Amino acid sequence: MTLIATTAMGLEAVAADELRKLGYADLKVDNGKITFSGDSLAICRTNLWLRTADRVRLKMGSFRAITFDSLFEQTKALPWSDFLPENACFPVKGKSHKSGLHSVPDCQAIVKKAIVEHMKARYGKEWFNEDGPVYKVQVAVEKDIATLSIDTSGDGLHKRGYRQLHSIAPLKETLASAMILLSRWRPEQPFVDPFCGSGTLPIEAAMIGQNIAPGFNRSFVSETWPLFADEWDRARIEVEEKANYDQELNILGSDIDHKMVELSEHNAMEAGFGGLIRFKQMQVADFTTQEQYGCLVGNPPYGQRIGDETEVQAICHDLGRLFRTYETWSFYLISSFETFETAFGRSASKKRKLYNGRIRTDFFQYFGRKQPRDQHGGS
Repeated sequence: MTLIATTAMGLEAVAADELRKLGYADLKVDNGKITFSGDSLAICRTNLWLRTADRVRLKMGSFRAITFDSLFEQTKALPWSDFLPENACFPVKGKSHKSGLHSVPDCQAIVKKAIVEHMKARYGKEWFNEDGPVYKVQVAVEKDIATLSIDTSGDGLHKRGYRQLHSIAPLKETLASAMILLSRWRPEQPFVDPFCGSGTLPIEAAMIGQNIAPGFNRSFVSETWPLFADEWDRARIEVEEKANYDQELNILGSDIDHKMVELSEHNAMEAGFGGLIRFKQMQVADFTTQEQYGCLVGNPPYGQRIGDETEVQAICHDLGRLFRTYETWSFYLISSFETFETAFGRSASKKRKLYNGRIRTDFFQYFGRKQPRDQHGGS
């Protein structure tokens, strides 16, 4: 089968690297998506394990369509009944960009009718109650190329199941994981988030550190599909087998607001990390440590949803002072503040463009002094 992992802009390469580590090598990376080949078990594994993707879609087909008749006939010819049972509920959503077929409601209606006609021929019925499992169909028309797919995820993959409560400007779980993966943090290193908010970064770090699948505590729409029942059982067993609950972690989340600390503690408890992650009320300027070669990852205020310019500059200055003080630590900070590096007091070792929701940001990476190689040649 052909599958599509969708992502936020800027996270495609990170998600592609995740897919490779899961064993999927036949990848095509485009803006906002990675197309790859996989069997039915791949649907279950990728939904459970992808930390930075938004959702996983099953691609039914792709073709040029410049007329509604062409869209209808080519949609009808796709193998819908290979996946949709007789009682399937199959709502159709659509989008169109730079295409002759620009009316999304018309595209949706035509695709729906074409699938119904296909199902009529397959099941010998004139009416379908659609009271069974849900198969959300999408028709996406881009430059006159129509792509038909079925959502296998249900809720977006950022919904891990632990964050029932969140802060004013929450960091999306998928972006938090991407920041941690890009930092190359290792479980044996100290990890600090001095702006923990609702605890997303520390919790995602704990899941990465103990190799816990981000989807272990939630359900997916394709779990209700009869065709994949055995594969879902197998994939769930793999999740338990691969988790390393014995891995010790040194993770600290802090925030200037005691309410955020309480919120983080609540969410960490919901995620199963109560007592494993430490939380503390503290302003970033007061951070001190005796630890070496740690990793500080954070989403400081940058004046768009939280904090004014004077406050943001002061926080950036404090961060820069800490970086110069703790020279073995590496700092990874996301911000849209235009003069971030000036206020920090140093140009970033590396930076890349990421989007926090619809806010265009930079991910500033400051590399600390490297740990000497040990006798086994590790770093």
